[in-house]
Amino acid sequence: MAGALDGVLVVAMEQAVAAPIATTRLADAGARVIKLERPEGDFARGYDAFVLGQSSYFVWINRGKESCRVDLKDRQDHALVERMIADADVFIQNFAPGAMARLGFGAAELRLRHPKLICCDISGYAPGTPHHERKAYDLLVQAETGLSAITGTAESGPSRVGVSLCDIATGQAAYAAILEALIARGRTGRGAHIELSLFDVLADFMNVPYLTRRYGGVEPPRIGLAHPSIAPYGVFRLADGEVVISIQSEREWRIFCREILRDEAVADDPRFHVNVERVRHRPACDAHIQRILIERTSAETAEALDRARIAYGMVSTVGDLIAHPAATTLPVETPAGVAEVLAPPAIVDGRRPALGRVPALGEHDDALRAEFRAVREVRSGAA
Repeated sequence: MAGALDGVLVVAMEQAVAAPIATTRLADAGARVIKLERPEGDFARGYDAFVLGQSSYFVWINRGKESCRVDLKDRQDHALVERMIADADVFIQNFAPGAMARLGFGAAELRLRHPKLICCDISGYAPGTPHHERKAYDLLVQAETGLSAITGTAESGPSRVGVSLCDIATGQAAYAAILEALIARGRTGRGAHIELSLFDVLADFMNVPYLTRRYGGVEPPRIGLAHPSIAPYGVFRLADGEVVISIQSEREWRIFCREILRDEAVADDPRFHVNVERVRHRPACDAHIQRILIERTSAETAEALDRARIAYGMVSTVGDLIAHPAATTLPVETPAGVAEVLAPPAIVDGRRPALGRVPALGEHDDALRAEFRAVREVRSGAA
């Protein structure tokens, strides 16, 4: 089935996670993505060896691409990349700030030569800020933005979110911005220069704690599997497991007390009758719920919560996720064999995308060099 971005050519000077996330989404949508790698390859290829001897990161976010090794300090390789970009709709890169400009591939210069080109630069910190030249990686930015300060428990100290949230979010933001630029170019005929930073993306996610602290004067606490402004919304022990329960309204609170706790009177307790009071008296509220639920099994609790239409989730391990009935996986071909990955989230007209192949390092070197050599010859002949 044709993808929405069929015919769109993306040239990516990318490494690690953020830019590859954006380009794998573009590839899933039908774009042709040429991944330019240093001779030694994207260092994410060596992050681990869990997937048939290959990196889990690389397998996840490099499907559907063509891999070409280039040395931009080599005159012939430099000319090759110039020819690729001349034909491209999108050029995306996440190398060190200024590196592409020093090599002649800065966005300002490229857009002078190719006004329809969409350039996307990803850095750690935004241009014009004092930190722009710093190296920045996911964990560092989680710490720098304050996300780590509000993650974990009071006892554990600041914690990392357990996935590369900053990189993933930045890649998704780049994907959205590139799609917007493609739509705008369809109207105006002009490309765009997109600049994104890991810090800005994660700082935007931090707006609620930021506003809470700046205008409310309250430093948000680390409260583990609980919600800072809603109660009950957190984890409770069962006889054979743990469950996270979320109450979003006073109507739900009353139903929860009647149907789950079987103690409707507690709904009118002055300490608990509205959410603001339940948050203020969270330890007492949670303790009351805990005394009741500790006698219940996971199965009977889930049945009762489903019947009452109360939102909940069982606390799962990653092993549980593998067998989770709501999880959808899709096959992806890799140089070492077929692997199963969790499916991209969008379902369009009842279908999920077919996932392209993960390339071996330099797998398309010869084919791409021949193709863009022919492009040069055609242009020379036309001239």
